[in-house]
Amino acid sequence: MAAGLGALLRASRRLLAAAGAGPGAVRAAGAGPAREGESEQPGWDYHAEIQAFSRRLQEDFSLDLLKTAFVNPCYVQSEEARRRQLGLEAGAAALALRDNGELCARGLPFARSQLGRCLQAAHPALPAPGTAALVAFLTGPELVAEVSRGLALQDLALCAQFPVPPPVLHRTFFAVVGALLGSSGPERTGIFLRDFLMPHLIGKDLFEIWEVVNPMGLLVEELTKRNISSPEPRITRQLGVTTVLPLYFVGLYCDKKMIAEGPGETLLAAEEEAARVALRKLYGYTENRRPWDYSKPKQGWTAEKAISSN
Repeated sequence: MAAGLGALLRASRRLLAAAGAGPGAVRAAGAGPAREGESEQPGWDYHAEIQAFSRRLQEDFSLDLLKTAFVNPCYVQSEEARRRQLGLEAGAAALALRDNGELCARGLPFARSQLGRCLQAAHPALPAPGTAALVAFLTGPELVAEVSRGLALQDLALCAQFPVPPPVLHRTFFAVVGALLGSSGPERTGIFLRDFLMPHLIGKDLFEIWEVVNPMGLLVEELTKRNISSPEPRITRQLGVTTVLPLYFVGLYCDKKMIAEGPGETLLAAEEEAARVALRKLYGYTENRRPWDYSKPKQGWTAEKAISSN
């Protein structure tokens, strides 16, 4: 019995030693630069985590580019300042790390161009200001930071602050886009952007994102382009007009046909909402539209044009 227990203990010690899980376990040599958070835990292998990130996204990244995508300038500056405080000379204090500025500068313009072309293909009637507003929403700091947290970029980003602030997550995300662009080309990068950013338009109203000050004026302009007469507003229904919460419904008529109807607490608000309803129809961006076409994209044309326009 004692001999069997001793053999079991020895086997357990060998397994723990092989796994590096003993109480004296330290960071593996060459595991990557230190940062606060999970990477300070015993056994953290930065290289393995980078590989796992690539596999998790099912993308073929160049590991060197991907590692660079996570190095933010604030981290390099803080580490060099810390080394100088320890008494190292300027040359010795400099880190042999390239930050992600170049990758971000490549990834962000590509993303804007690619998303703009995808939106134009899906909604060809949408004017340039509307497309630009949607692209700005999809590439904005708040949304991109949310997507970055979902991808766990904050666990790998090298940053002077922890938790990683939203602007740094925004920068890191587009540096990752730049790394994918340099690793797998524009087609795969375009699909990556489509899969992770486009779904955030589902359930969003066009005019929640694109602020139009004068919807009736825009509607008249759009109808004029189509050789359609200007709309004539008429009250179609009204409720509680003698109360503190009245509700009006205004219909817009062109050539004696109602093209849209909208509610509002005032006649002006109802008229403007009716104009927005008509504009959504003209632009093909109605509430019951198909969220997005996830069928296989046409090979070659969209992404190649996006990258050539940068």
